[in-house]
Amino acid sequence: MKSPLLFLIFNRPDTTATVFSRIREARPTRLYIAADGPRATRPDEARHCADTRAIATAIDWPCQVTTLFRDKNLGCKEAVSSAIDWFFSHEEEGIILEDDCVPAPDFFPFCDTLLAHHRHDHRIRHIAGCNFQQGTTRGDGSYYFSNLTHVWGWASWRRAWHDYDKDLARYTEDEIFEQLETRFHDPLLAAAWLEMAVSIKKKTVDTWDIQLAVTNLMHGGLSIIPNVNLISNIGFDSRATHTLSATDPKNAQPIGALGEIRHPSTPVADLAADLHTLHTEIKLTEARRQKYARPKYRLKRFIATLGGPRRWKRAGT
Repeated sequence: MKSPLLFLIFNRPDTTATVFSRIREARPTRLYIAADGPRATRPDEARHCADTRAIATAIDWPCQVTTLFRDKNLGCKEAVSSAIDWFFSHEEEGIILEDDCVPAPDFFPFCDTLLAHHRHDHRIRHIAGCNFQQGTTRGDGSYYFSNLTHVWGWASWRRAWHDYDKDLARYTEDEIFEQLETRFHDPLLAAAWLEMAVSIKKKTVDTWDIQLAVTNLMHGGLSIIPNVNLISNIGFDSRATHTLSATDPKNAQPIGALGEIRHPSTPVADLAADLHTLHTEIKLTEARRQKYARPKYRLKRFIATLGGPRRWKRAGT
């Protein structure tokens, strides 16, 4: 493994130990470990955090280790985004793993290879490790290009993270909606994404990853997604921030082997693959059926058939 690695941990010794065992096998020579602090309202959390940190720092191979351990709890948004800031202040590029994202052995050489291959191609902003295509191969390479930003094991460059805006303050709602509609060609889908972006702007949700996804879209960037799933998220339980349901079909997805890497012939987002993922994520087909069955949408469709405007500023207005 050539790339530096940022390992994000918190209060789960069991999942941390599983992920760390894969890191030990990969033997990175530069390892950054960042941990949020325990919450004062959770009496046992300080012990869990200490146990987790002990596991993640049990380095038994030649490695430069740098740590960022918080004394107080910052929350998901601040703790993760500031840790990635810290990582990229030291490194031009690298891999980021959270404490519940178990990588396949091929994940590390996949990231190493593509970080180098696309280092100077500013169209490419993100390398994901997970795949949600349920066995469907996309394109003619070992990976395909996407408009989506998956963060269950990923890699990127300082040049891309530099644009990260944790509050999405640089963009108006109209600018975000217009870019989303341009990329996905679907006003209802754009409206669903805009709703998430607005929750970030209003600071009603404690997360960091929606901001990265929107930032990449606003800069016209592409993500890379392997044609084989290389990350298994084992963090679906009551301790998680967002992935709470153990019955979620994405829980502990099997991982595979990618083999020799073949680069796709064309750096263009695979819209069919993106829509497949999004239809599953936000149940778009059902949402469209319910919304467009309303009388005002029947009227809009009728006007469209008469040659009227085919675009409305936002689905739902």
